[in-house]
Amino acid sequence: MAFKLHGSVCSDLDEIKDFINDILDRLDTVVEDENLMFDIKLILNELIINGVIHGNRCNRKKCIDLYLEIIDDAVRIEVKDQGKGIDCNAGIYDPEELKVCGRGLVIVDGLSDEMYIDKNRIVAVKYMV
Repeated sequence: MAFKLHGSVCSDLDEIKDFINDILDRLDTVVEDENLMFDIKLILNELIINGVIHGNRCNRKKCIDLYLEIIDDAVRIEVKDQGKGIDCNAGIYDPEELKVCGRGLVIVDGLSDEMYIDKNRIVAVKYMV
């Protein structure tokens, strides 16, 4: 199965909600597994909202770019914001500290089979097996 999607959305929470729902509607035509769809929805929400809040600092003039593709047995999600980027290690997050900052990336890392961070670009890969 091959599926590719590229889109961009400004850092406006109402627009983001519609943007994500549109993506999920399109994916629903090719992804039959409800658990996989749930994971993809969470990954998309966390990465896009993270880019809006931490990358673009809620500046409505800045946008989030999304590249999503399904090739063979893998879903690859790439989200890029217009911020300076981060240097983050999701493995050092301590949930007992009850910090909100960093929690979204820990969730994405836990749901993904692979996750890469390169400044203001995050790639999450989820295998469909």
